[in-house]
Amino acid sequence: MAHNFWGDELPSRVDLPPEAPAERPGYGRIDFEKLPNTRDLGGMVGADGRRVKHGHLLRSGTLGFGSDADIARLRDEYDLRLVVDFRNLIELSELPDPMDRIPQARFLHAEIFSDQQVGVTQEHTKTEFEYRLEALAEGDPIEFMTLLYPHMLIDETGIEGYRSFVRAVLDAKDGSALWHCYVGRDRCGMGSALVETMLGVSRDDILNDYLATNLYAPIELTLDSPASRCYFEAVEQALEPRGGFMGYLTGTLGITEAEITAFRERHLEP
Repeated sequence: MAHNFWGDELPSRVDLPPEAPAERPGYGRIDFEKLPNTRDLGGMVGADGRRVKHGHLLRSGTLGFGSDADIARLRDEYDLRLVVDFRNLIELSELPDPMDRIPQARFLHAEIFSDQQVGVTQEHTKTEFEYRLEALAEGDPIEFMTLLYPHMLIDETGIEGYRSFVRAVLDAKDGSALWHCYVGRDRCGMGSALVETMLGVSRDDILNDYLATNLYAPIELTLDSPASRCYFEAVEQALEPRGGFMGYLTGTLGITEAEITAFRERHLEP
């Protein structure tokens, strides 16, 4: 039986990536005290075989989990200048990012699923969207997530959220940029796939980076709803009519080829 970074046993149903490449040990995990799934995209192979620069592009779970030392490292060692939060408003209110301790960083709320859209209201009233997914899934949590995943990118809220996220990352010229959801798996995972696509990272490496969350997220959250190959493939299938992840970026989100070229020049080693 496989184990995650914390030594916890993972059941065989949890998809895991192969051993991390030597150029990006631990799939870029940064050894923070309390941020369990914060990872640097540095070392990934991008366009023309050029590697992503270290310390510029970070994926993470909620910064509210971090210790004072973790936040200080992000501020001082990584010169954090952009924080993008994919969570909904209730999630933000329950565990806000400590932006007061990162005064130089811009904060962007790029909501992917609204409270109303998934029925997470204060009255806990289910929406038609939630009822429809539950009916289709027929109580099967894997089927539910397989159906839910594409909606992150193709529903109006997700399109606007990911468009504002990608625009912010493209505009971030100094220091590092970090994006997160709750544990850095689903909404963060698809955001990372978009950034990695712009960098020219291969499909297999994008998938492996997504699955690596299962190695570093807390065990209780991984067992509840792990990153899954079938969820990633469901997104690929949904985006196929739009030209895949790249077609989604250039068509649905309106990112230009010139912007992608400039992004690669800034974040890929010579």
